[in-house]
Amino acid sequence: MADWQTWQDSWDRQQEWHLADREERFRVMLDAVEALVGDRPRVLDLACGTGSITLRLLRRFPGAVSTGVDLDPALLTIARGYFAGEDRVEFVTADLTDPGWRDALPHGSYDAVLTATALHWLRTEPLRSLYGDLAKLLRPGGVFLNADHMPDPSIPRINAAERAFTAARQERERAAGAQDWAAWWKAAAESPELAEATAERFGIYGDPAGGDHSEGESHPAAWHLAALREAGFAEAGVAWASLTDAMVLALR
Repeated sequence: MADWQTWQDSWDRQQEWHLADREERFRVMLDAVEALVGDRPRVLDLACGTGSITLRLLRRFPGAVSTGVDLDPALLTIARGYFAGEDRVEFVTADLTDPGWRDALPHGSYDAVLTATALHWLRTEPLRSLYGDLAKLLRPGGVFLNADHMPDPSIPRINAAERAFTAARQERERAAGAQDWAAWWKAAAESPELAEATAERFGIYGDPAGGDHSEGESHPAAWHLAALREAGFAEAGVAWASLTDAMVLALR
């Protein structure tokens, strides 16, 4: 049998190679959930991947339930394997750029929609449309949190220094054996339990060894806040930020 715990752990380590402050953003995200909708939320884990947010959600809130939605067959294979037998979790395959993606969801309303390091895959207009969909999915008083790449182009020298600092850290860690994005996917493609799903995944997104894995567009936090207000959210603000990333919070 596949060791889904090992795959879940290796995904976390690979993501932490890219994002040294990954756990901090998850903590802030769940703090906001508890503050705004309580400790027994019904959550939509949007573009869920292997279920990283869901894992931390259930550890912190035993009374929470989660629906994970994603298109990636390889990451969903890990998620379904890891959470097999867990009745607080269900996973759905759907393309967030499909106008009818919400029809695949088992519930029509959620207390919270959470996503991290995922929506930069989308181009501007599909993302704007998605924000409108999320405003319809959340109950009144529900909360949306998106932690993602939200660079500020007005600080080019600071951005350059941050890129150099991060690249040096990553090179040290890679020399010590850390996997980057492309190396992780190569390992997945060569594993018997994920080879078929990874081949399907490469057919959708392309092979990471071929270059940048994302054809989407990144925007500064101010753009996201304006788009969320235009989509129908009553309030929107920045809940957390680094030099390159931010977490926007919007209240229905």
